[in-house]
Amino acid sequence: MTFLSPGRLWLLLLIPLATAAYLLLQRRRGNYTVRFTNLALLTQVAPRHPGWRRHVAAALFLATLTVLVLGFAQPATAVKTPRDRATIMLAIDVSLSMQATDVAPNRFEAAKAAAKKFIQDLPRRFNVGVVGFAGNANVVAAPGTDRATAIAAIDQLVLAKRTAIGEAVFTSLQAIRSFDAQAGQDPPPAHIVLLSDGDNTTGRSVTEAIDASRAADIPVSTIAFGTPYGTVEIDGEVTPVEVNKQALRTLAESTDGRPYEAADEDQLSQVYANIGTSLGWYIEHRDVSYRFVGIALLLALAAGSASLAWFSRLP
Repeated sequence: MTFLSPGRLWLLLLIPLATAAYLLLQRRRGNYTVRFTNLALLTQVAPRHPGWRRHVAAALFLATLTVLVLGFAQPATAVKTPRDRATIMLAIDVSLSMQATDVAPNRFEAAKAAAKKFIQDLPRRFNVGVVGFAGNANVVAAPGTDRATAIAAIDQLVLAKRTAIGEAVFTSLQAIRSFDAQAGQDPPPAHIVLLSDGDNTTGRSVTEAIDASRAADIPVSTIAFGTPYGTVEIDGEVTPVEVNKQALRTLAESTDGRPYEAADEDQLSQVYANIGTSLGWYIEHRDVSYRFVGIALLLALAAGSASLAWFSRLP
């Protein structure tokens, strides 16, 4: 628990002062009683000594003041609140190297299947967008909650030459900055998930993409699809296309994302498990001073009831 107005807690210093004043008055009352020399007559005119009961009402009153001061300082509790603007951009490599069959049925189809499963499993509060990239990068589905549109966009992706990983990151960042009218000044909490075999061959560099992601405070998690033994046939020639895991790992780790290497559908579920707690929720401190006011009311009622029952007067 925290306090939204902690400066008001100094009022708690008044409680021990009030306690000391009460104790002083009780001591003076005792001294006055001793000065009444005719003790036999005193027992006749004075009521029976109330003992400990005379302190109960005072203790309850001081407790009431303490709780009221705490409530005045606006106590608040931490509450997990969903982020309605939370956005995930899926950037999918559509370069020719993704047709390698070292991942069944091939890297491209495996990446598409994993991306679609990930979208279907996302909670409805998440917005999701899709970027396809080869020699350049394009937003094929703007971020939103329409899952059918995002999945249809993935199905329509086609392979092309070259690989622009850096451009994929920059395009994803631009899509996040254009999410809504307030995104320019207040960007939504976001995460980029990039699926590729990891060899940047054109466009801006991975280093530039890392700098841009860090400046925007948007992590990039990567999924490496492929093995060291992949090959593709381009223009009648068989070309080795070894997956560049290190490039993807550097991109992820340098932006506070997570790198993944396996090429099965479960990988994107693991990505969501890691980013969901930070992206999907934020901690909000909610004022709960009403609880302290309620407790103070109960204590005040208890003090009044005790005083009326034992002394026929309010404290």
